[in-house]
Amino acid sequence: MAWESIAARKRQALKDSIPAEWVIPADVLPPNDQGDVVSFYRESAFFTSEEREITSTTAAKILENLSSGLWTAEEVTRAVCKAAGAAQQLTNCLSEIFFDKAILRAKELDAYFRETGKTKGPFHGMPISIKDNLNVVGFDTTIGFTSLVDKPAQHNSVIVDILLEAGAVLYCKTNVSTAMMITESVNNTFGRTVNPRNRNLTTGGSSGGEAALIAFGGSRIGIGSDIGGSLRIPAACTGLFALRPSCGRFSNFLARACLEGQESVNGVIGPIAATLDEIVLCSRTIVDRKPWQFDPKCHPIPWREPVEIKRPLRIGVLWNDGVVKPTPPVARALEQTVKRLKEAGHEIVPWKPTDHLEMLGILQQLFLADGGRSVRALLEPTGEPFRAEMKMWESAKELSVYELWQLHCSRNALCKAYLDRWNDAAIDVLLCPATPYSGVENTKFAYSGYTCVFNLLDYPAVSFPCGVVSDKSLDKAYVDYHAMSDLDAQIQKNYSAESVHGMPVNLQLVGRKLEEETLLTVANLILSDIAA
Repeated sequence: MAWESIAARKRQALKDSIPAEWVIPADVLPPNDQGDVVSFYRESAFFTSEEREITSTTAAKILENLSSGLWTAEEVTRAVCKAAGAAQQLTNCLSEIFFDKAILRAKELDAYFRETGKTKGPFHGMPISIKDNLNVVGFDTTIGFTSLVDKPAQHNSVIVDILLEAGAVLYCKTNVSTAMMITESVNNTFGRTVNPRNRNLTTGGSSGGEAALIAFGGSRIGIGSDIGGSLRIPAACTGLFALRPSCGRFSNFLARACLEGQESVNGVIGPIAATLDEIVLCSRTIVDRKPWQFDPKCHPIPWREPVEIKRPLRIGVLWNDGVVKPTPPVARALEQTVKRLKEAGHEIVPWKPTDHLEMLGILQQLFLADGGRSVRALLEPTGEPFRAEMKMWESAKELSVYELWQLHCSRNALCKAYLDRWNDAAIDVLLCPATPYSGVENTKFAYSGYTCVFNLLDYPAVSFPCGVVSDKSLDKAYVDYHAMSDLDAQIQKNYSAESVHGMPVNLQLVGRKLEEETLLTVANLILSDIAA
């Protein structure tokens, strides 16, 4: 069957899996030209006040209400599934829907609670959404390829088993970019996921389905992955929090990757959520389940809290990376954040983008080292074409083993030099943009350099919201600007204060390798200081 037919059939099956009573009636469905559909979730009579209360309650409070018996797992699951179904209809954010299975599990958890008076694990009854690349027995894991449709997983990813053992309710999988290697969540199987805050803008990639779902209100905590910014970029596009942990803290075992066997730059699993507290809750809960007992690549490092932080902090600030300057809203947010941190007594240390350009070059070579064979092998069975965003893979030249090893030597030298520079500067954390954008039109997200260098370094990083573009006059395009690169020139040319008005602005906080607890504690302190 041709790829177009496979894709059409899969999309129809996804549409048909939404229960009829949760299909938005035509007379209340937001028109196609309505950008903001979060307002529909907040205001429409399609949702009851009880459903809105459940879906807008933080994960910790939901778990408290479940453990006290105030709410049942079934009513929480039904409310979240209904919101997720609406999010799919309005943003195209899902790739697999198993609401019926989720409700059945919720009923089983409720029965257990009634019979024992106890909850079944720390996530008892908590609906958690997961990215498409995580395997769930009986459901497809297409990562955007039509050749992987109707090939249901025969095993769960380790992280899925951990979540289920902790009592979570899994109810959907979320859309990704083709091969999870594009900075916008679009593929030939499901199409494009759009931003619920403004559907003319991208939700980023590759965990863009997760970001759209959470930003809309159809999930409190999602599990995504990140190999070049795939968690932090969607969080920045939608005003959420995301943690890219160091490799080995959370299990990535038995998750699907397009570049199977590629370990020059490790992909990692991490949480994305509406609040930092929910990121911490999810991280702690997963690590407390001792994933190293099930994943040979996980480090046996228990969750280390509380963390003692000495004030004032010594904060490195990367104003730009020497390749692309942050667009005006992001530059302003960084300036204001640094100003408030100084006022709070913290020490600010300018941080130069030394070796960043070289690291980006090595990263690209490592991703293309197989000459595009991994991607091509998944496209050819159905005759699916390379998308325009994947042209680099179509024309890539395969490296020899020797050439790959030499790249590893160069990578290791750069990692050592970066670590030495960090130690010499004695900084606690590094503050920088998460992306150059506060928002960008669909098809125009063009640069992931601010995130992917930290994948090469394997440093943990948090993407966090710190403001909203609320005054177009403050964020006008640069005048008489001398671009740092051709790409910079194009990005600044495409920038429109009008198009991003009302959108959130995110920054990124980076910590030392395998020190996720310290990073999250510092992030909480910084957020408190800049809000004061």
